[in-house]
Amino acid sequence: MEFLSCRLIAAAALAIVVSTTTAQADDYPNRPVKLISDSAPGSAIDITMRIIADGLSHALGQQAVLINQPGGGGSIAVHAASSAAPDGYTLGMMALSDFVTLPGTADNLPIQLPRDFVAVGSLGGAPMFITAAPWLQVKTLLEFIAVAKKRPGELAYGTNGPGRLTHLTGELLQDRAGIKLLMVPYSGGTPQVLNDMMGKRIALALDSYSGVAGAIEAGKAIPLAVAAPKRMELMPDLPTVAETLPGYESEGWQILVAPVGTPDATVQKINAALVKAMSDPGVDERLERLGRDHPPMSPAETLAFVQHEQAKWAPILAHIDIAR
Repeated sequence: MEFLSCRLIAAAALAIVVSTTTAQADDYPNRPVKLISDSAPGSAIDITMRIIADGLSHALGQQAVLINQPGGGGSIAVHAASSAAPDGYTLGMMALSDFVTLPGTADNLPIQLPRDFVAVGSLGGAPMFITAAPWLQVKTLLEFIAVAKKRPGELAYGTNGPGRLTHLTGELLQDRAGIKLLMVPYSGGTPQVLNDMMGKRIALALDSYSGVAGAIEAGKAIPLAVAAPKRMELMPDLPTVAETLPGYESEGWQILVAPVGTPDATVQKINAALVKAMSDPGVDERLERLGRDHPPMSPAETLAFVQHEQAKWAPILAHIDIAR
C-alpha cells in the first residue's frame, strides 16, 4: 500500500511538471527574448543578425533583443547562451566557426549538438569570396594559382583568427590548388585585411559578399571567384571556385540554438516564428541584398546540417592540426 502511495505521488508530481511545461509553452513568449551573438557590433554578421532579430520580433510578438558578446574566439557568447535558463527567453545565434574549429583554440569549443545546445533553426548563410590585391595584377583564380606556385610561402592571406572560416577557406584553397600561402591573423577582421592589401602586405582577402563588396566596388579588391555551388545573381559574371577547383565550396552560416533542457514545444514555437520571420518579404529582400541564402529548416534538419558540415570540414581541421 505504501509502495502504491509513492507511485501515485510520483505520477502526480510528473503530471504537475508536464502541465506546467505545457502551460509555459502555450504562454510563450510573454516578455522580450535575448539573442546572444559572438559578432562584434557593426560587423557584417552583426548587421545580418539584426535584420533577422527585427523580423523575429514581429513574428514572436515580443521584442527580440540582440546582445553582442564577442571575444574568446566565440567562447564568451557560447558560455552565456548555454548557461542561461532553458525557458526559451535566452537563445544563441551561433556561427559555423563555433562548431567547426581547432580543438584547444578557445574554451568550450567546438560546440557539439545535441550535447551543448538544442538546435532551433537556420539563420542562413553566405558563400566566401576570394579576392585579390590589385597590385598582384591577376584577374582570375587560375592566374593567382599560377603566381602562387612560382612564389611558395611568400603570398599572404588575412584571416580573423586560427580555425575561423577565413582560415579554413584559405587552407582548403591551398590543399585543392597545390599551393603554399602564408596565413596572417587579424583581430580587427576583414577591414584590417583590406587595409593591408592596399599596403601590399596581403595578397588575398576571404570573406562573404557583405564583407568585401565595398572594397570590390572601390576597386581595392579584385574578385577572383565565389565559393558557392553555383554563380550568384548578384555577380553573375563571377565564376565559382569549383569551375577551377572541382568540388570546392566554403560558406559561412549561423544557426539559432537554445540551452539544453528547453521544452520541445517551445523550440518548435520559436522555429515556426523564425521561418515566418525569414520568409517575410522585407527581411528576405534585405538578406538577399547581402548575398545570403536562407532556406527554412526544422530543428531536426538544422541538427543534421550542422553535423554534415562538421564532417565535411574535419579533414581540413586535421590537416591544420598536423601542420601546427
